Amino acid sequence: MLIPAVAGILALLIWMVLWFWHGGFWKLEPFLPQRGENLSWPAVDVIIPARDEADILPHALPTVLGQDYPGKVRVFLVNDQSRDGTAEVARQLADASPCGERLVIVESASRPKGWTGKLWALQQGIKASETHAASLVLFTDADIAHEKSSLARLVTQSLQGDYDLVSLMARLQASGFWSRLLVPAFVYFFAMLYPFKRIADSRSRCAGAAGGCVLLRRRALKKAGGLPAIAGALIDDCSLGRLIKRHGRSGGGRIWLGFTREVVSMRPCTDLSTVWRMVVRTAFVQLHHSWLLLLGTVFGMSLVFLVPPLCFFVGGWDLILHNGNVAAGLSAISGGVAWAVMTRTFRPMIRLYRQPLCMAWLLPLAAYLYTVMTVDSALRFLRGEGGAWKGRTYEGGAPQG
Repeated sequence: MLIPAVAGILALLIWMVLWFWHGGFWKLEPFLPQRGENLSWPAVDVIIPARDEADILPHALPTVLGQDYPGKVRVFLVNDQSRDGTAEVARQLADASPCGERLVIVESASRPKGWTGKLWALQQGIKASETHAASLVLFTDADIAHEKSSLARLVTQSLQGDYDLVSLMARLQASGFWSRLLVPAFVYFFAMLYPFKRIADSRSRCAGAAGGCVLLRRRALKKAGGLPAIAGALIDDCSLGRLIKRHGRSGGGRIWLGFTREVVSMRPCTDLSTVWRMVVRTAFVQLHHSWLLLLGTVFGMSLVFLVPPLCFFVGGWDLILHNGNVAAGLSAISGGVAWAVMTRTFRPMIRLYRQPLCMAWLLPLAAYLYTVMTVDSALRFLRGEGGAWKGRTYEGGAPQG
């Protein structure tokens, strides 16, 4: 029982560090402020990349067109070679909206080598909006629905905090057992990798963003080299956040990432396969296609998330059946406490997604599945299937097919 005891104590020490000294990643802070008063509201150009989104647009596009924003708003929907009538649906929705005149439909040019699909579509939107260009640009996805005041609140945060980039982690859909477990865990792991408080700290090198909702200053994007500087990035949002924080202004840009309940992805997420496809597309990219980092990730995830419950049960089993010894007791106690701390840090995310609090105890199961997904992502890379998304496959960050 010596090995489980040592592993349990090590895992507990790691969780103490994560709990108290890892940027408070688990506290669900910060949220957007309320809409400001007496502000000079700058014009905003909203850019929406859309590829085969005809079915989801009716749930999302009207909420963007209907934003209650005091300044001028233009919405550029970039039709990225859709085959399902996306542009026609967008026009119909604009005709039915009181604010339909805000919509401009842009037909994307053929994607050049070296660009990923989404970033090329965003670049087409940037180019189309250069006439009477607004000082602020909002990148949002075709499946993202916005509460009526979200744009005004985003601009408030940008102006009052003097931020070059303000981003929101849109609330994802979660229905069905697997998505109700895995979707909150997905956001939890993201916040663990990119603690939001450190992202906003200009002294920290930590940088990130959430691609579903990103408001940025056009001049900061231009100073940083524009989207061509990250043209081949599969994880486009974090690459954009890193670009702006490093080069958005002299001495480094200011960025901010927060949580929200009002900006919601309308894309259904009902089963394990949906989450699996979402993760395997970029998990190995996150590891820079490094097999050494993959091994380290599997070891780290096992030690941090799987060892605590295993030590608790192994130690407890030995105590019950064989009256155990000091090592068995240490294994059970350290594993149980580490598991309890882990569960405590996951509970705020479970609350945000309005799931039963008992689901928080299943975080080790979610961690195990995400570890398997990461390994699967690496195997798909070996087979040349890396980054597959809507008929396009990306390998090593460069577009294929």
